[in-house]
Amino acid sequence: MSRAQALSPPCPSTASVSLSRRLSAYWTESCYELVSVFRQLDFSLPTLLFPAMFYLFFGVLFGKGSGMSSYLLATYGAFGVIGTALFGFGVGTAVARESGELRLKQVTPMPAGAFLVSKIIAALVFSCIVLIELFLLAATLGGVRFEAHQWLGLAAVLLLGTLPFSAFGLAIGTHVSGKGAPAVVNLFYLPMAFLSGLWIPITMLPEVMQKLAFALPPFHLSQLALGVIQLDSGYPWPIHVAVLAAVTFICLGIAARGYRRR
Repeated sequence: MSRAQALSPPCPSTASVSLSRRLSAYWTESCYELVSVFRQLDFSLPTLLFPAMFYLFFGVLFGKGSGMSSYLLATYGAFGVIGTALFGFGVGTAVARESGELRLKQVTPMPAGAFLVSKIIAALVFSCIVLIELFLLAATLGGVRFEAHQWLGLAAVLLLGTLPFSAFGLAIGTHVSGKGAPAVVNLFYLPMAFLSGLWIPITMLPEVMQKLAFALPPFHLSQLALGVIQLDSGYPWPIHVAVLAAVTFICLGIAARGYRRR
């Protein structure tokens, strides 16, 4: 080995450089996605404010001192994270696909998964903000008192719950137009939320609706959340996990088919 070779600094491996560039691309795309979503006030403001407003009205003003504040904290938490996932993926993907943004990203050196990862991160960030709002309202005005592990467990269950509904939104976004996406998302979101007992306790619905709720994904997420605070309906938790996992894989398959077709 020559003296020049011995004194020259070691070159980073191709693999490490490639990994660094990929991580940088994921980070950049995620930051731009967050900035873009926060600038869309017609999406960001309702998504961040509606769950807190509903909880303040039903959970605090009418439910304080009756145990309803604790119950509705879990269900409105589920309502909030489901909304961020469905609208973020359903409407965002449809608009990006129809405007040509998604096609443009495909011909750039950006990693193929950066688009999806950025939307998942945006949904998680919005979900975190929604949960912080709800938790603060519950702990201060609602009189809710949980152990530390219950607060953390409730947050963890609800944040993980964004994944199946992100897949649900992606399935919608790959099949409908950008203009029609908000209406289609609401067509699924609002009836499922009501029939799953996210707005009012499931026991207050007619018996036939309670049975119908078992076939709806939001019901299973809300039951997992309620199980953390021991207010669920008593079904085994593996059933809820299995249903949500099945919804995730089915919706990803539908999304992949729509993506290939278009």
